[in-house]
Amino acid sequence: MQRNNVQEKKTSGSVDAEVATEGQESGGVTAVKRALQLLEAFGMQDQRLSLAELTRRSGQHKTTALRLLRTLAHSGYVVQREDGEWRLGPAAGWLGARYQAAFDVNNVVEPMLRELTQATGESAAFYVREGNIRTCIVRVEGPQPIRHHARMGSALPLDKGSPGRVILAFSGEPGALYEEIRQRGYHFSIGEREEGVATVSAPVFGLNWRLLGSVCISGPADRLPKNKLLRHAKTIIKAANQLSYALAGSSTPQTPKVVSAWHP
Repeated sequence: MQRNNVQEKKTSGSVDAEVATEGQESGGVTAVKRALQLLEAFGMQDQRLSLAELTRRSGQHKTTALRLLRTLAHSGYVVQREDGEWRLGPAAGWLGARYQAAFDVNNVVEPMLRELTQATGESAAFYVREGNIRTCIVRVEGPQPIRHHARMGSALPLDKGSPGRVILAFSGEPGALYEEIRQRGYHFSIGEREEGVATVSAPVFGLNWRLLGSVCISGPADRLPKNKLLRHAKTIIKAANQLSYALAGSSTPQTPKVVSAWHP
C-alpha cells in the first residue's frame, strides 16, 4: 500500500511538472497548442483513433493527451467511444461548416497575388478550370508600364499557355510533357497562346487536396526570357504552396508530393 502511494506521488509529480512548464513556452498558450495538435492528428480517413495513436501522432505524454481530450470532450470537439477510442465531435463539424460558409477564396488569393507581383515585378493571375477551358478569376496588374493584359472571365484554352498546361497536368492528363510538369511542379511557356507573351505557373490545391487551379505571372517575352522565367519559378511555387496550405490545411496522405518541392 505504501509502495503504491509512493508510485502515485511520483506519477503526480511528473504530471505537475509537465503542467507547470505548459505556460512557459513562448509563442502562445501551450495547452491550446497541444489541444489543437490532438484535433489535427485526425486525418481525412480516420473515423476514430486510440489514445496511444493520438499520443504518438501529437508527440504528447499520455496523461497530458488524456486530460486535454477530456477537456475537448466537454465542449463537444471530441467524443470517446464505448471501446475507449476517440472520434471528432459535432462541435468540430460545426466549426468547419461555419468556416466554409464564411470563406471567400478571393480574400486569400488576391493578397497572395499582390505579394507575388511585388516579388517579381510582373502581373499575377489565378486560373480555374471550367469544363474544357480555363478562366481567370483573380488578377493583379504589375507595376511595369508595359505589361500583359488578360481580361478576367475570358474563356481560354487549356492546352495553350502554362496556366492551362499546369491544370491539365495535375488533373491527370497523360503524356510526357504533363508527366514532366507533375514531377517538377511548374511550367513555363513563351509565345504559346499569345505571341510575345511569357508565363510561368504552378498548381494550387483546395479542400481535401484536390486541384483548385493554377497561379501564374505573365509579361512581355523580351522581359521574361527562359532564364528569368526559371528564376521566377521558385517564387511561383512558394506562393502556390502557401496558398494551397491556406486553402487545404495541413499535410495529409492526400497531399501531392509536388507541394513544397523544388526541382530547378
